[in-house]
Formats: sequence, C-alpha cells, structure tokens
Amino acid sequence: MLRKTVTTTGPSFEFDLAVDPIEQFRTPDRTGSYLGVSKHGFHRVAYVEWGDPQSERVAICLHGLSRQGRDFDLIAAELARRGWRVICPDLVGRGRSDWLREPTEYTLPQYVSDLAALVARLDVPRIDWIGTSLGGIVGMLMAGQRQSPVSRLVVNDIGPFVTWQVLQRLAEAVRAAPLTMPDLASATSFVRTSLSGFGPLSDEKWEHMARHGFVQNNVGAWRKLADSDIAGPLRSSLLFNLSIWNYWDQIECPTLVLRGTESDVLPAAIATEMTQRGPKADLVEFRGCGHAPALMDADQIATVADWLGQD
Repeated sequence: MLRKTVTTTGPSFEFDLAVDPIEQFRTPDRTGSYLGVSKHGFHRVAYVEWGDPQSERVAICLHGLSRQGRDFDLIAAELARRGWRVICPDLVGRGRSDWLREPTEYTLPQYVSDLAALVARLDVPRIDWIGTSLGGIVGMLMAGQRQSPVSRLVVNDIGPFVTWQVLQRLAEAVRAAPLTMPDLASATSFVRTSLSGFGPLSDEKWEHMARHGFVQNNVGAWRKLADSDIAGPLRSSLLFNLSIWNYWDQIECPTLVLRGTESDVLPAAIATEMTQRGPKADLVEFRGCGHAPALMDADQIATVADWLGQD
C-alpha cells in the first residue's frame, strides 16, 4: 500500500493512500430535500446522499459561496466506500435548492439555521463536517456552539478572520459572473478560469463542475445555478472584516485545516494561529492550489478520509 507523509505545523501524520487517482464520477445513491424557514416563508433545501443510510458515521460536506454539493462527488463516494453516510446539501440560492424571496436573508444565521434543520432531519447524535470556504465558516459556527453535534471538523481554505477586501473580491466575482453560457464548452471554460485556485484538474473534473453549476434551458443555453443576489449582503457599503475567533476558541472537537499554498483567502499566518488556539487544529497545505483545494484528487481525498478515520 502506497504511503505518504503529510507535513503539518505540528507532528507529521502518516496518511494511508487507499484511493487510486479518481477520474470516474458516479450517480449519488440518493437525492432528497427538506424545508428550511426564513422570515419570509419556507424554502426547499436540496441534497445528494451517499453510502449506507443506517451507518453510524455521518458526514456533511458543505460547499463554497457560489458552488453546490456536487463538487464533493468524488470524496463523498470514497467516504461512503469506507463506511460513512455522506450528505452534500446545496445552500439556498444555489444548485437545486430554492432561492430566497428576500436577498438580504442570504446570511450566516440563515445558513446555520438551514444546516441545523438538516442535522435534525438526519436524527443522529454526531456528525463529521467538511466545509470549503463558506462551508467551512458555517462549520466553525456549528462546531463552536455549546452541545454541538460536530465530532470532527475539516475546514478547507478559510479561517475565523477574513478581511473585508477579500470578502468584497469574492462578492464581486459572484456579481460579475455571466448568468448564461451558450454551450457546455463555454460553461466549462468559465469554470476552469474562475475557479483556477482549485488547482490542476482534469478536463473531466472541470466539465463535471460545469454540468452541475449550470443547467441547460429549453433553447440550449446553459443557465447558472446560483442566485446572483447571494452576494447582496456583502455589498461594500455594509462590509466589515469577518471575525469569528470567539466561535473558533470554543471548538472542542478534533479539527483539520486545509490550505492551498497560494491562497490569499487563508493567509499562512492565520492558518498557523488556528493551530495554536481553540481546537489547536492540524494543518495540511497542498502545493499548486490557491482558494480552495478542490478535494478531487487522490492525495487530497485520502488526506481527509484518513484523518477522519483516526480513532
């Protein structure tokens, strides 16, 4: 069995590379939805699910600002192979979930409320959490609460402190994104360019993200599956630095921080501080990635799966 040492800011961990390089996507085992609620009514939150529905090991994978749950197909399939039940939701305003009637409600409290409803629906005492970017922020907020059900937390390329300049840049990228593309090739090219920080990926993986980030309409064009108004609460006139260190310092579960070595969203200094306070996280950095490692290649998948599987 191939083995690899992943160097962290603390001790080195030996990760077992049980995964061969993955290029083949498969259909999720199940799909579903549930109701969340905001001040202006109920909304449907869609998800896909992998693995044994009776498994005691349950993981939630939550995506970034303008993405959706199908980004996690490869790592979800591998975790399911190892015995996890994995649920990958689309946040409201993204993917197959409803859009909110009032755009100002695309906020962290709303996302936490919706994900708490998902945990209640699953009716399990403990969950593992894998969160990329915004999904990592929601994970920190969930794990930093008293009596949190989060038993292991993986935070992918985000920290408890994000400058307003970074937030504004991410919001502007969402607002500037085209609403439609003439064909799948154009959608794939856009995804490859706009998400270049995900790292070097195969053509198939870029196309997979385009197929699930856009949907073909009745005239053949491909429409973006994200409400441009998700960036509304990040208007420059309302923007401040995001700081949730108070939640980070209350996290008690084992925590793993992932970082792209070229990331400017999670600076090295913040990542190091995350290893020194709160849960004193393990830190793994992936070369050749910015914001955020896609968790689509064998090394990244094995790193997360082996860490989650530690006793």
